[in-house]
Amino acid sequence: MEQRLQKLIASAGIASRRHAEQLMVDGQVTVNGKVITELGARADPESDHIKVKGKLINPLLAQQKPVYVLLNKPRGYLTSMSDPEGRPLVIDLIPKSLGRLHSVGRLDFNTEGLLLLTTDGELTNVITSARNQIPKVYRAKVKGVPTDKAIERLRRGIVIGEGERTARAELRKLRESQTNAWFEVTLYEGRNQQIRRMFDEIGHSVIKLTRTSIGKLEVEPLKAGQWRHLTPREVRQLKNVTEARGTPRRPRPSAARMRARRH
Repeated sequence: MEQRLQKLIASAGIASRRHAEQLMVDGQVTVNGKVITELGARADPESDHIKVKGKLINPLLAQQKPVYVLLNKPRGYLTSMSDPEGRPLVIDLIPKSLGRLHSVGRLDFNTEGLLLLTTDGELTNVITSARNQIPKVYRAKVKGVPTDKAIERLRRGIVIGEGERTARAELRKLRESQTNAWFEVTLYEGRNQQIRRMFDEIGHSVIKLTRTSIGKLEVEPLKAGQWRHLTPREVRQLKNVTEARGTPRRPRPSAARMRARRH
């Protein structure tokens, strides 16, 4: 059965769907010896020879059984696949026998908590897409005690960086002391180091940050460094999030737009 090339590449565990599209635009994908750059192109892995960077992916598609892992990421680990400085990587916490897993989104070096890893690029696309608005919940310990007015600014959305405005967020104070406050923060988007930048903007830097849940998935009772497989039900819930919210899909960008975006 014919399927979109970017979906096949993602299903082979080589890259996320978005990265697969970029590989196509860059001329790194061939079907039966012909370079394919059209993002809407389709192929049948049963009859077509599909190569990415010169390597045939048909055997991967035939053998691949998607792997879904929930990890309680410890502080001091990178979600990157490699690091020139030799710092610890989250993939070192997962058995290599599970295959080449990639993280679904990122947690920065000093942030801990729930991290999903998978070979399923299609699921990665669903979870990280802004249109799906899957709630991600964090616990943040901040320096000092922000005023109610400052917290309301964060709830409404605040400008961080150069004109970058955040979407509305949910914040609930958990407790406070004379020197610190703890908040539960729920985001429906995923900007780079967003929570840290939000609190920096109101003058209360984040001391400790933990992601506790994504959708209905919760990191507890796993301890730092521990992992488990997702259940089939949990996978179905994540994959059905778009249909559940009834959010229309945006059209895929053309190859020309993808090239322009790079420049």
